[in-house]
Amino acid sequence: MKMIAATNNIHKLEEIRAILKDKGITVVSLADAGLTVEIEENGDSFTDNALIKAREVWRLTGEAAIADDSGLEVDALGGQPGVKSARYSGETGDDKDRKNNEKLKAALRTVPDGKRSARFCSAIAAVFPNGKEIIVEGYVYGKIGYTEKGGNGFGYDPLFIVDGYGKTMAELDSKEKNKISHRANALKEFVKKLE
Repeated sequence: MKMIAATNNIHKLEEIRAILKDKGITVVSLADAGLTVEIEENGDSFTDNALIKAREVWRLTGEAAIADDSGLEVDALGGQPGVKSARYSGETGDDKDRKNNEKLKAALRTVPDGKRSARFCSAIAAVFPNGKEIIVEGYVYGKIGYTEKGGNGFGYDPLFIVDGYGKTMAELDSKEKNKISHRANALKEFVKKLE
């Protein structure tokens, strides 16, 4: 089966491809599908945004589409940055990850170690040629560290210390990350529903 991933984020695309390739699903990018669209994510939740993206790609192509919307929810910040994770600092472009991490560290500057719990959430939505939809969520739990560690991953990965691992998400190799990440957990649920 071929699915078009409704993302321009190469990191997300690589992760989705790596997890679904063993399931006989070929995931192609928007560019591979000949689409140059920027889809506005204006939903109130990760699920809303994933559905907006998957439905738009399906509407444009009539082909199976899959979309992920994901982000970080920090308990001490009332669930922020949440759906605004990618735009938390207001920055876009190559420097946004660094700026987002700086803002997060500043927001948690006075928060003690025992109160820095957080989770990554991923909502996956798929729309098939017949209009059928599948929606799933996945999580990974941990806490926010004080300094960035690790060179793998992207976004908040260098600050997010994974429960039970004592390492940041960015310190895990891609094989480890693809087993336990929020996106991996959501995609496992997706595959179960697909079967």
